[in-house]
Amino acid sequence: MEHIQLSANEWKLMERLWRKEPQTITQLTAEIQPIYGWTKHTVITMLNRLENKGAVAYQEGERARLYSTCIPRSQAAMEETETLLERVYGGSLGLMVNAFVQQKGITEEERDSLLALLNETPVRKKEE
Repeated sequence: MEHIQLSANEWKLMERLWRKEPQTITQLTAEIQPIYGWTKHTVITMLNRLENKGAVAYQEGERARLYSTCIPRSQAAMEETETLLERVYGGSLGLMVNAFVQQKGITEEERDSLLALLNETPVRKKEE
């Protein structure tokens, strides 16, 4: 499957659909307008973009189109993470983790969880 890259605003709309789907344009607008000030036309434009990317699809409902996501949130998040990893850290997971831990810090529970994960994960050979 081809990588679907989402803009920051597309993520906002997708988050609403991942939480509850399917939804109509009217339902999405009612939910998003108070938060971001988007009009119905903005929501329609965003849905059209997402549909063209293959991220959403619709079914004809009784009165309106019902929009649903075509990709799970976990897949979109992983693709976004891989893009960030390649673009910013040259593909080095270690550099990315180091940067985040040094900048944000880490709780004891997060450290324990990360250590357990690292101990369970097979080590891959370094690419030349």
